[in-house]
Amino acid sequence: MNDDYERVERAIRYLQRRLGDQPGLEQVARHVGLSPYHFQRLFRRWVGISPKRYLAFLTVNHAKHLLKESNSVLDTAYALGLTAPSRLHEQFVSIDAATPGEFKNQWEGVEVRYGITAGPFGQMLIAQTPRGVCMLSFLTSATKDREMARLRQIYARAVLVEDDTLAAETAAAIFGAGRPQQPKFHLAVRGTNFQVRVWHALLKIPAGTVTSYRQLAEGLGMPRAARPVANAIAANPVNFLIPCHRVLRLDGAIGGFRGGTQCKQEILEWESSVFGQDMERPGVAEEAAEGES
Repeated sequence: MNDDYERVERAIRYLQRRLGDQPGLEQVARHVGLSPYHFQRLFRRWVGISPKRYLAFLTVNHAKHLLKESNSVLDTAYALGLTAPSRLHEQFVSIDAATPGEFKNQWEGVEVRYGITAGPFGQMLIAQTPRGVCMLSFLTSATKDREMARLRQIYARAVLVEDDTLAAETAAAIFGAGRPQQPKFHLAVRGTNFQVRVWHALLKIPAGTVTSYRQLAEGLGMPRAARPVANAIAANPVNFLIPCHRVLRLDGAIGGFRGGTQCKQEILEWESSVFGQDMERPGVAEEAAEGES
């Protein structure tokens, strides 16, 4: 009986430590020296729920903690017109939106160089025009074809040129040594005026903090526009550099992400560890729309 208790205790501690990795049943079972079948039965008997459900519980509560911690910082940022106190993106990312003509013509004749490269959160598709990065998508085996199709659809009239070397160089500049290495990244994005306004707002969310769809809408002066804001976030073409991963649901759920929820969780964990602040914040209780960025 004591051996069983110790195994469950070790499993819980392992899940808590490896929350950002979202370990699977086999991985946790191997850690405590049991087969997946016997570990699943043991964990249910002692904890009352499956390891997968317990991991989801930990993830949701961590998200709620981040939301609670972020409130005061975000309130300050909104009060100052979403200009402070960004500690990462506002300092090195600027958005250069398409002109009306470029938007209409889908960058007809413009060269867009794209490539697939590795990064700290998995493979990425990075595309760039002469004016800046126009797409960054995290890829999985299930989404690679979808994101390539998205690139071709958005830049249907552009001249697409495969360039994995340039993509790798850009990835190294963004993620090298865990911090951006260039003082400024220019983004050349195609979106409606409303979408670009939301993307600008995302740049102001301080690294190491999160907000909700409703909080972001309120910060933009549109408290009833949580769902349109969520839709604009879902259309974000440049993940990470335009930090849509910092927007969660107020019920504590991670919410959608084009690169997958595990990728989003890993990015949040990384930013929390590098940029997080130790502070107590009041809780929140309203509901928000859910989008996929």
